[in-house]
Amino acid sequence: MTAANPHYTRIWETVLQIPAGKVASYGQIADLAGLPGRARLVGKALGYAPKELAVPWYRVLRSDRSLAFPADSETALRQRELLQDEGVLLTNNRVRKADLWQPDLMELLFQLKY
Repeated sequence: MTAANPHYTRIWETVLQIPAGKVASYGQIADLAGLPGRARLVGKALGYAPKELAVPWYRVLRSDRSLAFPADSETALRQRELLQDEGVLLTNNRVRKADLWQPDLMELLFQLKY
């Protein structure tokens, strides 16, 4: 896995840890990847993720649990569809708090590699 920005790989590996049916915020991913304050970099990295890596970009949302794309855009509709396929419910373009990913200590110690 190579990327123009060395932080992208850390971001992709972190997003790959989000379980199906759960979501995380851009800021949370940045923090877990060891890049606090770099939420925008997370969004950029997801746009450059290699297709073969199958990074679940759609599981990453704004900090208020809303989709980051305009509600009627093709990307937002696709994101909504993918989330609903995993059982994540959206109301007014937001997911429930119950669907937030809260990794436990074991996940942090053994699955994240940084």
